[in-house]
Amino acid sequence: MKILVAIAFLLILFSLGSALIYLMKDKGKSNRTVKALAFRVGFSVSLFILILIAHHFGLIQPTGIH
Repeated sequence: MKILVAIAFLLILFSLGSALIYLMKDKGKSNRTVKALAFRVGFSVSLFILILIAHHFGLIQPTGIH
């Protein structure tokens, strides 16, 4: 489960970085920045749903603050 969360987090960071590159390169003349940011939102929502499902099925346990 930790590996899936780490991969999803890396995909989110990669999408955010590519959006920054597209923003700097295109200077607002194409939709590539918007598409990259839309993928980032999709990855973030997917990660959140994955964590909720994993918690529901007991794959991850809350540890609390010690």
